[in-house]
Amino acid sequence: MREKHLKLNKRRMGIWDCCELLNEHVDESDPDLDEPQIEHLLQTAEAIRKDYPNEDWLHLTGLIHDLGKILLHPDFGEEPQWAVVGDTFPLGCAFDDAIVHSQYFKENPDYNNPLFNTKNGIYNEGCGLDKLVMSWGHDEYMYQVMKLNNSTLPPQAFFVIRYHSFYALHRAGAYSRFMNDFDREMMPWLHTFNKYDLYSKSKVLVNVEEVKPYYLSLIDKYFPIELRW
Repeated sequence: MREKHLKLNKRRMGIWDCCELLNEHVDESDPDLDEPQIEHLLQTAEAIRKDYPNEDWLHLTGLIHDLGKILLHPDFGEEPQWAVVGDTFPLGCAFDDAIVHSQYFKENPDYNNPLFNTKNGIYNEGCGLDKLVMSWGHDEYMYQVMKLNNSTLPPQAFFVIRYHSFYALHRAGAYSRFMNDFDREMMPWLHTFNKYDLYSKSKVLVNVEEVKPYYLSLIDKYFPIELRW
């Protein structure tokens, strides 16, 4: 999947264009969301903006955090939902019980591979989360899109985007043994963000045209006009 998608040769478009393209999709893994994706993105961003008015990077992080779900779109390979959304987790070490539906890992060949089924597997404690190979999903794809297109968002934004679906870590504390000082410094922002990701999905629709100019100004501040996807 990394080989397939990280060449970033599918399309050139801006961040807002991607929001509108993603609008054609609803995430089937989300139990309480039947609006199109752009509503969730703006609800998250606006809820954060209300509580953290001075952290404009966090508002934009709310807007873009799920743009990796564009992998569901026919122009991007129309990947199945299970390969794009849902929990992410490290590969190369034992699967933790904190991962949702972890009982099904018994059918994964890595489960019985002695290289990968010990507590630390191929890693060392304290190695840093960036050393872990995470399961593929919309988090890793969007993180790489930001990185490879030279976004100037701060490290906190990159961290939030990359790990916001890593629920075993930020809900249950699993795999925290791999964190380093940088990760520990970033974690409070991830916990802050996830409160909004999970609980900002109100049925109150955001007036897209009303808030659009503000978010376009943030996109212009932190991203090139056109990105490779």
